[in-house]
Amino acid sequence: MVKIAFQSPFAHKDEPKKEGAEALVADKDPEVATHSHDSSSGRCLLTLLGIAFILAGVVVGGACIYKYFMPKPKMFHGQICYGAEDHAAEPYFLPISEVADIRVGDNIAIIDVPVPKFSDSDPAAIVHDFERLLTAYLDLQLGNCYVIPLNTSIVMPPRNLIDLFSKLATGSYLPQTYLIREEMVVTEEIDNVSDLGIFIYQLCAGKETFRLQRRDKIMGLQKRSAEKCHSIRHFENEFVVETKICQQ
Repeated sequence: MVKIAFQSPFAHKDEPKKEGAEALVADKDPEVATHSHDSSSGRCLLTLLGIAFILAGVVVGGACIYKYFMPKPKMFHGQICYGAEDHAAEPYFLPISEVADIRVGDNIAIIDVPVPKFSDSDPAAIVHDFERLLTAYLDLQLGNCYVIPLNTSIVMPPRNLIDLFSKLATGSYLPQTYLIREEMVVTEEIDNVSDLGIFIYQLCAGKETFRLQRRDKIMGLQKRSAEKCHSIRHFENEFVVETKICQQ
């Protein structure tokens, strides 16, 4: 028996259409792929820029909030009167005022000595660093910094200073005290103040800074007429100190 197979007359017509469609798709594929790649890159770039702006906003906003809400150091105001040393018939007392930023946690006392009203001493900013056992004087009239080892026999520690200024702030404690003098001599210039701690660095950065030594500790050193001396009167105890700084 012979089987006769009939082929559909549309079979050959569908094949060219199919091949043509495949060829058309194949011709368009490179452009479609390129356009799709460019769109994806653009979207990624925009996304990254958006994330960067958001992070920048978070950082700036967080810094502003921290600055606004962070606890501000308490400033202490105090005044002490010390006896004037002249030959007046009646003794009288001169006032000296200070503003103190005392930070027990950092073991630091920062003293601001304004322009005095009744003496020839210079205004100054003073840092007493009890961690590094250093004192730095910034003479605001000269613009120079001077560094010396901390004299703990004169300067009260931070907690005691807070007690002193707290009593002075009440107005009921108005001591009439005395003046002691100390004389310092410039020995050398300090080139790098970054080794002196962050607080002294903040005080003295960008200023000429010198190391001091007490004159009575320098053997055989006598005061010379060519020396230029400036005085700073201040208190970090229940008496007033006049620190005289001399330099050739």
